[in-house]
Amino acid sequence: MGRGKIEIKRIENANSRQVTFSKRRAGLLKKAKELAILCDAEVAVIIFSNTGKLSEFSSSGMKKTFSRYNKCLQGPTEMALVEHKAEKQVCKEADNLKDEVAKLQMKQLQLLGKNLTSVSLKELEVLEQQLSEGLSSVKEKKEQLLMEQLEQSRLQEQRVMLENETLRRQLEELRGFLPSTDHLVRSYLEYYPVERKNSLMSHNIRGPDVTCACNLEKGDSDTTLYLGLPSDHHKRKKPESHSNDSESQ
Repeated sequence: MGRGKIEIKRIENANSRQVTFSKRRAGLLKKAKELAILCDAEVAVIIFSNTGKLSEFSSSGMKKTFSRYNKCLQGPTEMALVEHKAEKQVCKEADNLKDEVAKLQMKQLQLLGKNLTSVSLKELEVLEQQLSEGLSSVKEKKEQLLMEQLEQSRLQEQRVMLENETLRRQLEELRGFLPSTDHLVRSYLEYYPVERKNSLMSHNIRGPDVTCACNLEKGDSDTTLYLGLPSDHHKRKKPESHSNDSESQ
C-alpha cells in the first residue's frame, strides 16, 4: 500500500511540529542546492522558524542575489533612467579628460617656444621661471651622471694599475727563477775555446782570432784599424809587405 495523502494544515502538537519543520527544512535546502548544481541556476532560500531562528542558502551569495532581485523589482523605466545617468556621468568625465589633455598639449607647445601669441607678460614670466628651473634640474642631473662616470673610470683605472702591478711582480719572480743568457754564453766560451781553435787549424781556416795570434807571435804590432771583412784586410796587407821588401833591397 502507498503512502496516503497528508493533509496540509498547521500541526497542533508542538513536538511534532518541530520535528516536521526540521525534516522539511533540511529537505528544502537539499533540493535548492541540487537545483543550483543541476540546472546552473542562481538559487537563494531564507527560512525563519516560529522561534525566530534563521536558516538560509544561496548559490551565488545572498548580497549578490538580493541586488539582482532589487534591480528586477525596479522595472524597465527605472533601469533605463539609471543607465542614462551613468552614460551622462561617463560623457562628462570624458569631456573633462579631453579638456585636460588640450591644456597639457598647449602647455607643452609653450614650453617648446611655440604658440605664444595669446600669452600675457605674466604668463611669459611664469613660463620663463619654469624653463629656468627645468634647465637647472637638467644640469644638476647631467653633472651627477658625469661625476658617476668619472668615479667609475677612476675605479677602473685603479683596477688596471693593480693588475699591471701584479703582472709585473709575477714577471720579476719568473725572471728570478730562470738563469741569465749572458752567463750561459760566457760559460760556453770559457769551456770550449781550445776545441774551436783546433777545429779551425785542422781545416786550414784562419779566423780573425788565429790571425791576430799569429801576428803577435811574429812580432807584428800593427795597430791600424781596418773596416770590412777579414779577406779585405789580407788583400790590403799584401801590397804593404811587397813595398817593404823592395825598400829593403
